[in-house]
Amino acid sequence: MMNSSEPRPGWALLCTAFDAPTPYALRIRQDVLIVVDGRGMIDAVLERGDPRRAALEAAHAAAGTLQRLPEGQYLLPGMVDLHVHAPQWPQSGKALDVPLETWLQEYTFPLEARYGDAGFATSVYDSVVRTLLANGTTTAMYFGTIHAVGNQVLAERCLALGQRALVGKVAMDEPSQCPPYYKDDSAAEGIAETARFIDWLRQHPDNAQQRVLPVITPRFIPSCTDELLRGLGDLAGRTGAHVQTHCSESDWAHAHVLERQGRTDAHALHDFGLLTRRTVVAHANFLTADDVALMARTGASVAHCPLSNFYFANSVFPARSGREQGLGMGLATDISGGYSPSMFDACRHAMTASLALHEGVDPAQTAARRGRAGQGVQARIDHVFALWLATAAGGDALDLPIGRIEPGHAMDALAVDCLAPDSNVQIWPEQDGPADILQKIIHHATRANVACTWVQGACVHRRQAASPA
Repeated sequence: MMNSSEPRPGWALLCTAFDAPTPYALRIRQDVLIVVDGRGMIDAVLERGDPRRAALEAAHAAAGTLQRLPEGQYLLPGMVDLHVHAPQWPQSGKALDVPLETWLQEYTFPLEARYGDAGFATSVYDSVVRTLLANGTTTAMYFGTIHAVGNQVLAERCLALGQRALVGKVAMDEPSQCPPYYKDDSAAEGIAETARFIDWLRQHPDNAQQRVLPVITPRFIPSCTDELLRGLGDLAGRTGAHVQTHCSESDWAHAHVLERQGRTDAHALHDFGLLTRRTVVAHANFLTADDVALMARTGASVAHCPLSNFYFANSVFPARSGREQGLGMGLATDISGGYSPSMFDACRHAMTASLALHEGVDPAQTAARRGRAGQGVQARIDHVFALWLATAAGGDALDLPIGRIEPGHAMDALAVDCLAPDSNVQIWPEQDGPADILQKIIHHATRANVACTWVQGACVHRRQAASPA
């Protein structure tokens, strides 16, 4: 098991490290010594010339605890995926050619209804956690299902395989929006089962470090009665647990809440007690200016889901303007509304989406009317902003010390191997400096390039060598 609370020997790593502590600052440290303590926290990041470095490097070398990334490998912070529907993993990559209602009623709900079967849940959740770790995702915020047994399996697979995670029992009880075979029987049941799951996970004997956290998870306002939402808000206040839900995702969802509640999703969630410093709302494409200001005041954050937004949300989330208004945010794959488990893909999708928003996409419109550029608004984000979204921003959204390579942060990281067999990342040393290499990594890296993934200082995934021909 990867969850032992017993202290491990500290270790150190020599490498070239990249991170993006802010959306507009790329930090490059070449030939740096990263010192990791026995709790898996970064104790020091020592560059050449630091007077402490020689002694620490020598001590770790003598103790056999000094590691060095091979030539062509680079260290990045671990990826933080803020929105994953773990039970939807078996349908990832299909049913994306149908309308949302068909996708939900004929594919998603029947699939999610199967997770009362522990054996089925184990087969799926073992696969999705392993896959995300192999892609460099060190932290994932998971929607589970309504089933206690399935949610417990998901949490225990994360504990066993070493992933940092937040796992939520989905609550949904509105009969007009939920199929009769897949819903909580009552608001009281949804609240009580959520409370039981929080207690179970916090007290789990293999979770002493609280590496896997519970999340209060109303699916979204349309699928929940007011009684359920109010009770979950009270539970959030009593327990201090994280909260996750969907918010103003599409034209239909946004209009439905306005009609039913007489207010927007964000304001309704706030009134129910569900908009807190530890709340992450997925999509949020249709936030009003008042919504953005409210979320900035409360400290709630958005899980930007650029790929699934193209399929189901009818719009592009304006990440750059949201950031400029103080809105917290991070990045997400949104499996399976998004088909890719790779946060490198999510970075690329976020950049592409921002360019579409900035320049516009309809050639029938004049350039001045086609996108936000014609309004004098900068919407485009670059690879540094995307890396920040996928790492540091996600850590900030979750209020966890992850996403940056600096003292006081957990050693959640991945080694990217640009010399991996059949790598799409091609480096030309005579013309590619470190900043160029990072840009190529963001644009080209795949699962094949992830040589090693660390969570809390422990290696939880190592790429297997290719079999001989």
